[in-house]
Amino acid sequence: MVENFLFLAATEAHAEGGSSIMELFNNFGLDVRILVFQIINFSVVAFLLYRFAFKPVLATIEERQKTIAEGLEFSEEAKAKLADSEQQHAATLQKAQQDAQAILAEARNNAKALTDKQAEETSARTEEMINKAKQAIDLERKKMLTEVREEVTRLVVDTTSKILTKELSEDEKSRFSKSATEELTSVGS
Repeated sequence: MVENFLFLAATEAHAEGGSSIMELFNNFGLDVRILVFQIINFSVVAFLLYRFAFKPVLATIEERQKTIAEGLEFSEEAKAKLADSEQQHAATLQKAQQDAQAILAEARNNAKALTDKQAEETSARTEEMINKAKQAIDLERKKMLTEVREEVTRLVVDTTSKILTKELSEDEKSRFSKSATEELTSVGS
């Protein structure tokens, strides 16, 4: 409604033949000087508000948005690093398991080789002991045969000397011993 009124007033002023805009403002009770000062005052207040109120608020809002964006970016990087770290951890665990399996297999092989080596050494020692025992038995047997021959020889000589009731000299005893030994040796072989 006010618009219609202004439109009508403007058309009437224009129709009257060039009355100025000043008259129009005067018709509405407006003083142009006051209006101009109010526009200047509004512009100054708007500039001051923009400069000292809106600009710092906008800067703070922009800074907060930047901080939030950086936080989101950091969060995404942290998620990526966490995923990468988990993959590396899994790979490390898998490698450790493979290494453990390899070490276990090597230990088993070493234990088997050691067991086989010890078995061979034991077998060789046993064989050596058997051979030494056989040699010792042969030596003992030869020694015993020698002692038996000497004893038999001594007994033959003693028996012979008693039979003959004659005392034999050492030379004769020695000769009888040799001949008895030779006979026993030929019989034992």
